[in-house]
Amino acid sequence: MIIRQLSPDTVNRIAAGEVVERPASVVKELVENAIDAGAREIEVVTSGGGVPLIRVTDDGAGMVAADLALSVERHATSKLNGDDLLDIRTLGFRGEALPSIGSVAELVVVSRARGADEAFSLAVVRGRKGPVMPAPANAGTRVEVRDLFSATPARLKFLKSERAENLAIADAVKRLAMAHPEVGFVLVTGERTPLRLPPAARGPEGLLHRLGHVMGRAFVDDALEVHGEREGIRLSGYAGLPTLHRPDAGQQFLFVNGRPVRDRLLVGAVRGAYSDLVPRGRQPLLAIFVDLEPREVDVNVHPAKAEVRFRNPAGVRALLIGALGQALRQAGHRASASGGAAAVEVLARRNFSTFSPRRGLDGMALPPGFAEAMQAPLAGVDRPSADSGADAVPAAAEFLDRPLGAARCQLHETYIIAQTRTSMVIVDQHAAHERLVYERMKAMLASGGGVARQGLLIPEIVELGEDEAEALGEHAAELAGLGLVLERFGPGAVAVRETPALLGQTDVQGLLRDLAAGILREGGRLALEERLEAVCATMACHGSVRAGRRLTAAEMDALLREMEATPLAGQCNHGRPTYVELALSDIERLFGRR
Repeated sequence: MIIRQLSPDTVNRIAAGEVVERPASVVKELVENAIDAGAREIEVVTSGGGVPLIRVTDDGAGMVAADLALSVERHATSKLNGDDLLDIRTLGFRGEALPSIGSVAELVVVSRARGADEAFSLAVVRGRKGPVMPAPANAGTRVEVRDLFSATPARLKFLKSERAENLAIADAVKRLAMAHPEVGFVLVTGERTPLRLPPAARGPEGLLHRLGHVMGRAFVDDALEVHGEREGIRLSGYAGLPTLHRPDAGQQFLFVNGRPVRDRLLVGAVRGAYSDLVPRGRQPLLAIFVDLEPREVDVNVHPAKAEVRFRNPAGVRALLIGALGQALRQAGHRASASGGAAAVEVLARRNFSTFSPRRGLDGMALPPGFAEAMQAPLAGVDRPSADSGADAVPAAAEFLDRPLGAARCQLHETYIIAQTRTSMVIVDQHAAHERLVYERMKAMLASGGGVARQGLLIPEIVELGEDEAEALGEHAAELAGLGLVLERFGPGAVAVRETPALLGQTDVQGLLRDLAAGILREGGRLALEERLEAVCATMACHGSVRAGRRLTAAEMDALLREMEATPLAGQCNHGRPTYVELALSDIERLFGRR
């Protein structure tokens, strides 16, 4: 086979295939160039999903005529100091974006350097470069791309709908806007302006303000500041409370040296930090920024710069898990602020407008004379006719100023109603105590002494399936460290001799069946630490105060105080909230008192 040199046009189109996957790729490259040029205002205008038109205008440094002529040549860049590819301090550095775009579209670049009296333009039409010409323009650069993929029409078949391409463009702009809150952004798609972000102040407050514009007010209300530093690696950003989650990872944003990335290592670290805090199949919300020396990370491993490779991946992962864990623990018992508002909204949607003295609720007919009795003057309404309280207890004045307030009553032997000076708190006693038991077990494991045990006077024999019994037998040593001592007892059975003291009187048979099912379900996919946490969570569920158990006033208040003192008490081991707080102001609005 004869080897031949590819033509420059072919080389450019190959490069374009690597860099320009879709219109959003063009937008990303052009916006990165604008940021690297020191822009403080960037406008992105597209039509038809970015195929007919993409225009990016910035107020950055601009270019003189000579630089403009070089900007569309392959491997020409202003973003490298020398030839050191390990010292990358900008977002773009390959020098391929403009020539690659120009090889598959009609490209026009108009630029005026800061302080210069003249502006210049340059056109590249499907790989053919025109001359540099004088042009009217303000300081900065305007790049206009028309008829994208007109030189490679087959690529158009692989694009998605106009709406899908617009969403991808918006996502690319949002990610860059989050990483650079000091820059203002305007995005116009067709006749819509889905994004208008004014420049934000530098610092955590400005960053959180920008994140609120992109991720929503609910995230700002439930955001925890995250920060940490280790061996030259600096980490900052915000993470949502575990009770704020969604079904996909679309609201997880990760940045390395100001560059939006999708890195498996970082995604895995996030999953590990939230492992026992969010429900299975749900994803937390966060925006995390990793900054380190350029030589410690390789950003040259992907043509679109969407992936990176760390020199010390284990250190980055440990720092991220540790920083997230610390932020979540410091949040204490906090639960999502949206929980109470959502509860009030549900109540507000209840339609009681059909109630009338003669028809009752939902059109229900009332007996004769009932309506007249309702309309007649009622004597003694200021005095209770009987004790209608639901196990009501006096409010402990010293607890009214505590975060979870003073216990007032228990409803359905499941829910504790507490009162603060400005709100009402509803606590799920089983979910709350489950988290408390779980955290105690983890603390015992962390201390190295293992979980305290209590021996059974008579070993309890539990009959299971052979595969379940075998799974428990194989993990007997791990279970013993958690306070559960068992051994095989013939085919399909195990004998339990000791149980964790924290569990008290528990359903041993139900506990073992749940443990066996979990071990078989996860198999060998979990690391030892994750497997121990999963077993702890199952044990805690069986050892917690069950729904249906009546509690005394002292027990209810004790539970509230322990929740306040226990990290992560705002959600149970399955990620569900343990309490909901209803602000008094919201309740008053519900009844039209405000």
